[in-house]
Amino acid sequence: MANRSMITSSLGDYLRARRALVSPADAGLPETGRRRVPGLRREEVAELVGLSTDYYVRLEQGRADRPSDEVLDALGRALRLGPAERAHLYDLARPPRRAAAKAATAGRGEALRPALRQIVEVIPVTPALIMNDRNDVLAWNRPAAALIADFPRLAPPERNMARRIFLDPDAREVHLDWDEAARTTVGILRITAGRHPHDPELVRLVGELSLGSETFRRLWAGHHVHEKTHGPKRFRHPSVGEVTLDYETFHVPGAAHHLLVVYTAPPGSPAEEALHLLGSLTASE
Repeated sequence: MANRSMITSSLGDYLRARRALVSPADAGLPETGRRRVPGLRREEVAELVGLSTDYYVRLEQGRADRPSDEVLDALGRALRLGPAERAHLYDLARPPRRAAAKAATAGRGEALRPALRQIVEVIPVTPALIMNDRNDVLAWNRPAAALIADFPRLAPPERNMARRIFLDPDAREVHLDWDEAARTTVGILRITAGRHPHDPELVRLVGELSLGSETFRRLWAGHHVHEKTHGPKRFRHPSVGEVTLDYETFHVPGAAHHLLVVYTAPPGSPAEEALHLLGSLTASE
């Protein structure tokens, strides 16, 4: 059984991981002397943020009070954090009280509204699916099942994109950008862990992936975070070959942890032709 500590990261863990990624040159500081650790030293971060070194050390050690918005904003600038990374910083710096966290986690277990499932299923050509923030696939249409995974034949626990990426031996054949898919998948789970550290399903998922994949363990230890929004995605299908699609992600009103993901192709492109071919194959089946 996985321990909840496997999914959580303290503010100090995150600060150490992030300052290791910022060089003095990136921060506009002079290179001085030989460095025993990568990235910025604690005193350099403190200088950039305008804090005493003692207070910054206490932040990393978890001995300081909750930092102010001004301090967190300054840390975000000093560590060169993007929007998703800054949001994660705030989640770790302002963890919810245990009762509130459990109440929020309980509310995430609501079932997918039937109308949403029907909307996805009637999309005819372009792959579409609904996921939650644990990467569980809750609804899909026929093109998505044909291109990404045969969801109808999978048991519900196996309808999880993180499990498909890291534990399915065929994942690299389907996902041509597997390295990027693996990194972003871990980043999504990291954000979810910061927002919902008491989610037992997430604890079990991270434990399973940590036991089953060395790559997952390495990426998880890197504290990378990612917010799923939009971008290109490359697939390989045994009948239609390689296809590059663009995906867009939409938050479902009334269920912020449910995400609608739709894959499209530019009109007249080879990818659009591949989707039409895929649609004809699934129709014939």
